[in-house]
Amino acid sequence: MHYLKYFFIILVALVLFVVGFDYMDNAEKLSKSANLLLIYLVYKAFYAIDLLLPLSLVFAMISTKIFLIRSNALVSFFSLGYSRVDILKPFVIISTTIIMLFISLHGWSSFARAQEFSRNIVKHAQYLNPTRDLFFTYKGKYVYFSKLLPLQERAEGVRVFSVKNNSLKEVVTAKSAQYRDGFWHIKKGDLITKPDDLSLVSPGISVHEANNLKLLEGFRPRMLDQVYEGKVNFTIFDGLEAIALLDSQGIDTRTIKGALYKIFIYPFFVPLLIVIIFFFVPISVRFLNVSLFSFGAILATLLTWGFIMMLIELSNNKTIPSEIGIIGPILLLLLIALRQWRKYRLAT
Repeated sequence: MHYLKYFFIILVALVLFVVGFDYMDNAEKLSKSANLLLIYLVYKAFYAIDLLLPLSLVFAMISTKIFLIRSNALVSFFSLGYSRVDILKPFVIISTTIIMLFISLHGWSSFARAQEFSRNIVKHAQYLNPTRDLFFTYKGKYVYFSKLLPLQERAEGVRVFSVKNNSLKEVVTAKSAQYRDGFWHIKKGDLITKPDDLSLVSPGISVHEANNLKLLEGFRPRMLDQVYEGKVNFTIFDGLEAIALLDSQGIDTRTIKGALYKIFIYPFFVPLLIVIIFFFVPISVRFLNVSLFSFGAILATLLTWGFIMMLIELSNNKTIPSEIGIIGPILLLLLIALRQWRKYRLAT
């Protein structure tokens, strides 16, 4: 209960700090609409929680351990026969449970794209900004959308180019296309067909009206928006669908895999760091300079977190492989934590 209390206090304080300073910085740029302002603050709070929840779990453990030492409760536990591992287990179990809930939120909620939405509100006074001039290839076809509206699942200014043997065969043009039932539907458009032989005796290019066309099976609007805009804030389901779809076309999926590693792997630095820090703390205030320990533990946590975030950004930019930038540091922390756990388990 002490751990949960400190966790919620620290998380709320950090979130209010981040949201408050951000609002003061962007107040003049925001719309005067109260509804839009409220949406902005909510998305900014989501982003702050996404960023700071792992840190809050570690800081809460440090605060709880200091409380137990100052109140001599830790010495009392050891006097009653509890080992260090027994006292550590609640911290690990609770932090791991919260991390699992934290990961599950990225499966369906707006946590993953909260920062993107809040930036759109500042720049464009709407949280989901249309993607413009989107050009991509899919299953042998080249597709151009003048404007993509992910929220409405609609595209405007559509051009679809069909190529065979490095030669343009036909072009579909339409004012708009709507995504439904797993396909992009073009209700009315023009079909331009080029013959294989463009000699003087050939019938020439033909243009006729095309109705009720279906194309781009399975390519959802949000997936298009994220993948082809080079964004890295995927939800779990969007990321898995994007990998399955792009792998079938032989398209590079390293950025998407890195985004999923960040969701599934990165947060587990929390219980590992809790294990590592916990065993460095003496059991009594007589053997400990509390202020110095608190400063050192918080500094070590921030440095570790900052180093991991730096590697994640390098992975997102494809400077280093995501396996090295995200999985590597977590495996290193895991080895250190297992060594600490095994050492003190055998000692007690």
